Amino acid sequence: MAEEKKGQKEQQEQKPQVDFDKFPEVKKIKAKYPEAIEELDYFREQLTVRVKKDYIVKVAQLLKEDPELAYDYLEDIAGVHYPKREKPLEVVYHVYSVSRKTRVRLKVALAEGEEVESVCSVWPSANWFEREAYDMVGIVFSNHPDLRRILLPEDWEGHPLRKDYPLEGPPGYREKWLKEHLPYYNKL
Repeated sequence: MAEEKKGQKEQQEQKPQVDFDKFPEVKKIKAKYPEAIEELDYFREQLTVRVKKDYIVKVAQLLKEDPELAYDYLEDIAGVHYPKREKPLEVVYHVYSVSRKTRVRLKVALAEGEEVESVCSVWPSANWFEREAYDMVGIVFSNHPDLRRILLPEDWEGHPLRKDYPLEGPPGYREKWLKEHLPYYNKL
C-alpha cells in the first residue's frame, strides 16, 4: 500500500509540462477574459480550467457560442465538498463539443456561504444538475429559475454529500421525519 502511494506521488511529480496555449479554449478565454482563469490542468487527456466564480457564465457562453469551440452539450455538473480547503465547495462542469468530439472540465471554487451564478441561460439542461448540487452539497446558484431540492423532501435538514454529514443523517432526524411523513411507520 505504501509503495502504491509512493508510486502515485512520483507520477504526479513527474507530470509532463503542458503548453496550455496550444488549446483553442485557453487562447479564446485568455483573449476575451484574461483575468478569468485561476488555474489550468491537463490530466488523462482532458483539459481542466479553474475559473473565477464571477466569470463562469461568460466563459460558458464563450465556449458554447464560439463556432471554433462549439461546446454545445453540458454532460454533468457536480458539487464537491473539500472541508479542509480555504474554499471548501467546488462546482465541476463537464462540457462536450459534439462536432469537435472534445471535452473540457470547468471548475469553480466557493467559500462557505458564497453563491455562483446559474448557467441555465447557457445550457438549459443545467437546471436539474444545479438543483442536485444544491440538494446534496448545499451549493446555491443565483438566478436559477427553480432552485429547490430535487432528491430529498423540502423539509430535509442538511446536505448528505458533504463530508461532515452524519452517515445516518442528523441524530434522531430520520425517525422524526418518518413519523411525520409516513403515518404507517409507527405500525411497523
